[in-house]
Amino acid sequence: MPEVVFSVDQSKSMREQAVPGHNRWHPDVPLAAMVRPGQEFRVECREWTDAQLGNNDSANDVRDVDLNLTHMLSGPIGVEGAEPGDLLIVDLLDLGPVPQETGEVPGQGWGYTGVFAKANGGGFLTDYFPDAYKAIWDFHGQQCTSRHLPGIRYTGITHPGLMGTAPSADLLAKWNRREQALIDTDPNRVPPLGLPPTESGALAGQADGSEAQRIAREGARTVPARENGGNQDIKNFTRGSRVFFPVFVKDAKLSMGDLHFSQGDGEITFCGAIEMGGFIDLHVDLIKGGMDKFGITTNPVFMPGNVEPRYSEFLSFSGISVDHDTDTNHYMDATVAYRRACLNGVEYLKKWGYTGEQAYLLLGSAPIEGRISGIVDIPNACCTLYVPAAIFDFDVRPTAAGPAREDRGQCAVTS
Repeated sequence: MPEVVFSVDQSKSMREQAVPGHNRWHPDVPLAAMVRPGQEFRVECREWTDAQLGNNDSANDVRDVDLNLTHMLSGPIGVEGAEPGDLLIVDLLDLGPVPQETGEVPGQGWGYTGVFAKANGGGFLTDYFPDAYKAIWDFHGQQCTSRHLPGIRYTGITHPGLMGTAPSADLLAKWNRREQALIDTDPNRVPPLGLPPTESGALAGQADGSEAQRIAREGARTVPARENGGNQDIKNFTRGSRVFFPVFVKDAKLSMGDLHFSQGDGEITFCGAIEMGGFIDLHVDLIKGGMDKFGITTNPVFMPGNVEPRYSEFLSFSGISVDHDTDTNHYMDATVAYRRACLNGVEYLKKWGYTGEQAYLLLGSAPIEGRISGIVDIPNACCTLYVPAAIFDFDVRPTAAGPAREDRGQCAVTS
């Protein structure tokens, strides 16, 4: 096993660890460990909410989750010799749930998918599903099942939802400035247009006193993806992947977390993946001056791994950039089109006995494929949603006999 350079005791919160992680992006979060180019090492991770959600049949914990605490990241990990302008090469050697442990913490043999309430996080279909819901998934090696979504079993594509390098002070200021300008266009929107820095719930690693307070006041929230990578939620960023991260500060300061057992493209419920704690084994290297050499300045570049389930037959739901609820045409809007594809999939699955909430949870967590299928034929963009037929234990294809509707229970709901 590679050397563990960041360890997590899953019986303790991230704040209580011997070396705590962090939940804000800031160049001055102190290094938690150092590694060398060419080194292989292991990083242990806490579940992204710091285990606020439990293995139970109520979604009250989803409704009441404190999002100011998220994401709990392991790191920062410094890389010797890394300087601004370099590219940091990161190879994902292995990752998975907490090894050889069962217990009450996500990742200890189980994980969860949540639909966040519109008033606290929301999601891609929050106007259609404004309340909080949850599904618990039990892990069986590479596969998972849920008591809250009967009749479904599939192979997960394990991956970190979040990984990135630290921003420079200038880049951090740019993030905060432009995101605040967006928020100011509709400051009372629910859910909000963005999340500005807040001291509430902030964790600044090993910084303390006034330095920790300054990091909390200035630090960017980890919810969106940005130039440093961050919370990209790419389901194929799994074992065997290689990613090239821009380096903005000395030592690169690589951090990671938000591990997923599985996820559909888009993670549409906001907490759409199967969330867990666990471990990541990594290898790092450097390309000196790589940002300028390859023009990689505002985004990471990654090569996906070849570890994924082999599904060969799909039901594909398409959507166009038309809001059918108001009969309004939007010009080449891929977001509207993908939302409609997801809603079309939900309506189809309801015919087989699933509730809309169950179908929504499924599309967020299963290894579905989302694609932009047409982006030039004015005025309608077309997006498609590919659902593997083999994940169901019944024939889900349309036939002349009609859908075999059954009582398939319900997911966890709020009281």
